[in-house]
Amino acid sequence: MIILGIDPGTATTGYGLVEKKGQNIKVLDYGCILTPAKVPLPERLEMIEKELAGIIEEGKPDQVAVEELFFAANTKTAIAVGHARGVMLLSARKAGLSVFEYTPLEVKMALTGYGRADKRQMQQMVKTLLSLTEIPKPDDAADALAIAICHANTYNDRV
Repeated sequence: MIILGIDPGTATTGYGLVEKKGQNIKVLDYGCILTPAKVPLPERLEMIEKELAGIIEEGKPDQVAVEELFFAANTKTAIAVGHARGVMLLSARKAGLSVFEYTPLEVKMALTGYGRADKRQMQQMVKTLLSLTEIPKPDDAADALAIAICHANTYNDRV
């Protein structure tokens, strides 16, 4: 099964493609969709949609896992990220893919067994679980891979 993990954002959206065969999980691709801050939100959302459609077409995932928005100190930022999440969810559904959503707590628990794991612990677990030589960069891509790993390890519990 190929899983596309997505860490939503308007400026930076992380993505990570992993393949799970039996108990083994390997990374296929990862990176970020970047949009310029000075571009109006509707155009940024369109950029995200086009990039994500290309990632889906090229990577051919079977399922998509997206991080849920859980809080934001800045309401304006939270609303913008909510719009971006909507575009991501719709893009996946238009491609005929099942979408699963995970809170940051669920992702941390699935990877480390500790819901308050810090960013460095999470990145180290991504590196270890995917047998990588270094921590994936940028952070948003590592977060997206963590979401994909979370889904790979908990999918059977959700269906």
